Amino acid sequence: MSSVSTKQSNSSVLAAGAVLWRHNPDVRGGLEVAVIHRPRYDDWSLPKGKLDAGETPVVAAAREITEETGFSCRLGRHLIRVSYPLTDGRRKEVDYWAAEALTGTFIPNHEVDELVWAPLHKASSKVTYDLDRRVLKKFAEFAAADVTTLLVVRHGKAGRRGDYPEDDNLRPLDAQGRAQAEALVPHLLAYGVTDLHATDRTRCVETLVPTADEVGTDVVREPAFSEEEYTRDPKAAHKRLLEISRQPGVHAICSQGGVIPGLLDWLARRSAVALPPAKNRKGSLWALTMLDGRLLTADYLESPLA
Repeated sequence: MSSVSTKQSNSSVLAAGAVLWRHNPDVRGGLEVAVIHRPRYDDWSLPKGKLDAGETPVVAAAREITEETGFSCRLGRHLIRVSYPLTDGRRKEVDYWAAEALTGTFIPNHEVDELVWAPLHKASSKVTYDLDRRVLKKFAEFAAADVTTLLVVRHGKAGRRGDYPEDDNLRPLDAQGRAQAEALVPHLLAYGVTDLHATDRTRCVETLVPTADEVGTDVVREPAFSEEEYTRDPKAAHKRLLEISRQPGVHAICSQGGVIPGLLDWLARRSAVALPPAKNRKGSLWALTMLDGRLLTADYLESPLA
């Protein structure tokens, strides 16, 4: 369980990477992971890199994977944050995700001159650093499970309820909320989102419209996830959440502040897992790792804005 921070101090450098994996039924465990060689350091490691200005770790992880390996990817669960000292006295903080390789071809370059695909046990022997072995060990916890990712988003900012004279269901996003909606696009794409759902409130639908335009799909209305319906019949929202989590693809659900904490607490209790600390701010994102309706891990991104 993790709460991924985007804050960087003068004493730390933020970076992000992933265990890039793909299915291979011919190897032990049925999958293999990518290990890269960096000529500058003459070491074998997992792909990672520093955050660019204005980036969050989620977006940086997906970008670095593509830049260093040539493969597009779909992020899954957050694995671990590791920390180590730099020669200038600062510390480097690196967030790692599991990432499934999709399409692409490795082309040697000045940063990475070799990439090998190895079964998990051989990858642990191949990497140079114990920190990478820690990351691989964390990845191995659910490596063989046929897990899926479910994304839960709180709608962006929409001004104050009392300042909107019309039906509150129609209250739209304000300028900051629209910025949050745009910033969510690369995050949802990094997780490989395919389907979008929102409670029937204008501000919830508008939060996902920029992503829907990018994916080329519509936002499906889900009345069960509104505050009124959740108060009236929480079991209907529970049932719908599990239905969506079992559907093919990666689904995102946008709901309200009066729903998300209770909904996730219920899911965590029935799955006997603990949620990370979270303020459930507007525009925030939950990435849930699911296995046949059971929650395995929950990652929280407080804001898509770096």
